[in-house]
Amino acid sequence: MKNNIHFFSAHEHISKKAVLGNIGIRGRRAMELAALDLPILPGFIFDSEVASKLENTDLKPHLKSFIAKVEKITGKKYGDSQNPMLVKIVISPNLVIVNYPTLHNFGLVKSNVTAFNKYVGENFGIHEMQFLMKGCLEIEARIAELKNKEDDKKKIQAAIGVLTKELKTDISAAQRKQSITKYASLLPQGFFSDPYSQLEIELKRISCMLRLDEMDDQDTALLIQPMVYGNYGEDSASGMFFSRNIVTGEKKLDGKYFQNKFDEIGAEGNPINKIQTTYLTKLEKIALNIEDHFKEIRSIRFTIEDKRLWLIDQRGVMNKSTRADIQLMLDLYKRKVVDPEYLVKQIKPNQLSEILHPVIDLSSTKNMRQIAGGIAGAPGAAIGKVYFNTEKLLDAYKKAQQADEDTRFILCMPATFAEDVKAIEVATGVLSCEGGYSAHASVVARQYGKVSLVSTIMRISTNSAVIGSVTIKEGDYLTLNVPYYGKPTIFLGTAELIEPDPKESGLLEYLDVVDGFVKEFHVRANADSPRDATLARTFGARGIGLCRTEHMFFAEKRINVFREMVIADTEKERMVALEKLRPMQKADFYKLFKIMQGYVVTIRLLDAPLHEFLPHNPDEMKKFLDYLDDQDKTKKLPTKEVIARCETLDEFNPMLGHRGCRIAVSYPEIYAMQMRAIFEAVYTLQKEGINVKPEIMIPLIMNENELKMVIYGKKIEGQSIKGLAEIEKEVRDKIGAKPVKYKIGTMIELPGAALGAAEIAKYAEFFSFGTNDLTQTTMGLSRDDFNTFMPDYTQFDLLEGNPFRILNKQVKELIAIAVRRGTMTRPKLKKGLCGEHGAAPENIKFCMDIGLNYVSCSSYSVPIAKLAVAQLTLEAEE
Repeated sequence: MKNNIHFFSAHEHISKKAVLGNIGIRGRRAMELAALDLPILPGFIFDSEVASKLENTDLKPHLKSFIAKVEKITGKKYGDSQNPMLVKIVISPNLVIVNYPTLHNFGLVKSNVTAFNKYVGENFGIHEMQFLMKGCLEIEARIAELKNKEDDKKKIQAAIGVLTKELKTDISAAQRKQSITKYASLLPQGFFSDPYSQLEIELKRISCMLRLDEMDDQDTALLIQPMVYGNYGEDSASGMFFSRNIVTGEKKLDGKYFQNKFDEIGAEGNPINKIQTTYLTKLEKIALNIEDHFKEIRSIRFTIEDKRLWLIDQRGVMNKSTRADIQLMLDLYKRKVVDPEYLVKQIKPNQLSEILHPVIDLSSTKNMRQIAGGIAGAPGAAIGKVYFNTEKLLDAYKKAQQADEDTRFILCMPATFAEDVKAIEVATGVLSCEGGYSAHASVVARQYGKVSLVSTIMRISTNSAVIGSVTIKEGDYLTLNVPYYGKPTIFLGTAELIEPDPKESGLLEYLDVVDGFVKEFHVRANADSPRDATLARTFGARGIGLCRTEHMFFAEKRINVFREMVIADTEKERMVALEKLRPMQKADFYKLFKIMQGYVVTIRLLDAPLHEFLPHNPDEMKKFLDYLDDQDKTKKLPTKEVIARCETLDEFNPMLGHRGCRIAVSYPEIYAMQMRAIFEAVYTLQKEGINVKPEIMIPLIMNENELKMVIYGKKIEGQSIKGLAEIEKEVRDKIGAKPVKYKIGTMIELPGAALGAAEIAKYAEFFSFGTNDLTQTTMGLSRDDFNTFMPDYTQFDLLEGNPFRILNKQVKELIAIAVRRGTMTRPKLKKGLCGEHGAAPENIKFCMDIGLNYVSCSSYSVPIAKLAVAQLTLEAEE
């Protein structure tokens, strides 16, 4: 028997694996702390080999031997008649799922309860005796259940019910004594007569329960440890703290202590850092040792009894922030507790979503009405007044700016389109009811670092929206809470936000370490504004993988100029408008190239269908007509003519209609203007000594003939189209500059293009896989409509997850075919994937495995993708 009882203290522990396997979770935790030289309470453990076989053993000699060692350390005597040391029994299973009662205060018997009361007060002393009784009765109820003694079980459970209620109620000591007397007969005879008999009786009853319980399977140990009390005189206290701030990660104890109190529930606590300096220094040392050992933030409970500090318990923290985790890891790294590889591996890539966006201070939402559910389009938190169309929101935004009022707004629409980008850019968030993670609103929101929530049950009318029984009116304040993990929530009203700060949070410092493991395969950003590009560089993006030029035309000073070009009846009229746009485009590209100097900037020429730029409501049409009137009074177009021209550009299926390179075939002057603007910016920067690396991407190519014509031009039957290569040379010659190396490539977003990659690679110097459209065209699914029937497909397991989030296997196969065939034609072909698929770690692994060179995603997703790349690189090296 003696070999199966194991002692531990601050200076004595067992490290043999065979023993550690037999002492359960709580036993191992005690041994782990004992090994750290921390002020833990001493104790001893009956291991699992004997814990269920104690009923016929004389335990008193063993108990007296080991308790004597405990007494020597604590300075108190077990069950003493003047100053009794009490102990607790901890049932220590190997499985976390097993739940046993709390068993405290053994040694508290009739002969010493009065002495105990002198230190803690009579009511508290009798309360503790009740608590002891309740725990032991729970063991008796379990034994009765295992023996199928239903009548006994009911009597015991009734007593437990009364005791549970009284323990939570402020009643007198006399009333508590009455309950103890009333229910004492339900416990084994002699339970309150002698301290050692009491402990032996209960150990045997627990052993009986373990023997009867077939689920236990001799897998549970029994741990005995002394009790200490934070109300044991004026020089006593108890408390709980986190080893550092769980929100900010500040290296400062975060918690409270309770002077001369044992049970802090409902008590008025003091900030832990106000505790006496002697104790604070010790607690800070304990926190440091525990963090260094476990390499995570821990919750620590302690008790000071009569000037002696004891560590009671410590455990992991579930509700800590990613920022706090990063700050801890950086601290450990700087002190050489962990190496850079460990640092990079410890944070999950998707955790970074939390640190990149505002989060709700949940304490501010307690009394707010809320609507749970929806699809997370872009994570974060947003507050603002609701507006139901772009024009109204922009108008409200301008007025708020002028009046120096709140400029926080939320755009609420069934779905958004290209013309709504300007509203998303100024809004704090977007609430929609069509589409999902890959809907236009969600994609653009992620690009601009905004919040997006899709509530498919919401119904929107002109000036209001209804979600279930809740009506939201224009101008109402909403708070959107869209966590990366967990259900999104809409709060009615304004909550408090905690704003992100990449530098203060430690994110930028963390990314510097991550960058050391991002080697050949790298991450670029989708960016089409100086703000996006600057943010991308801040996060360490190695260039721009996708600049969507169509987004540049929606600015207020440009949109009507572009519309003028779209409805032009002749090439001459189009050229007039294009010449107005060219200097604007040059300025756009100049800024992007300058910000990204030394890194590749991939510019996708105009892709969106032309009709998307035209007015979509009477207000927009009026502004456009007013603009046309101001241009040339002598050539004023009748309103009916303007409307008729707009209507002729409408398409039944614009996604597969007149867009992408097809625009260049019909109106080559549009791509020509963009090419001139790009290289005017390139050669201007060349003169300034700035290293520019342009890439020109042609969208929606379906075969090599299209690409060849767009790049090199074509002459046929008196007609001629000037190629992009010739236009670049014209710009260069006119400026008198030396050639700058550049590449022309294409976006592979059609199955036909993927299958024809060998021929397309004859003219394309790089492939960029546009997986949103490739998924739509491969699977015949609309990303904006898919979520209306996705739940049915999920219910019957017809699809593995959301194909607009995780690449579908058929889409993967097409990408792999295109890579293989393309590189056979052009061995040095550069290959990347652009779009939000590129931010998902599961997709990044596929991209690395098949030989792509990079992924490109929104600026706010760059840290997530970089961390995934670094971790996958480490995994491959190992």
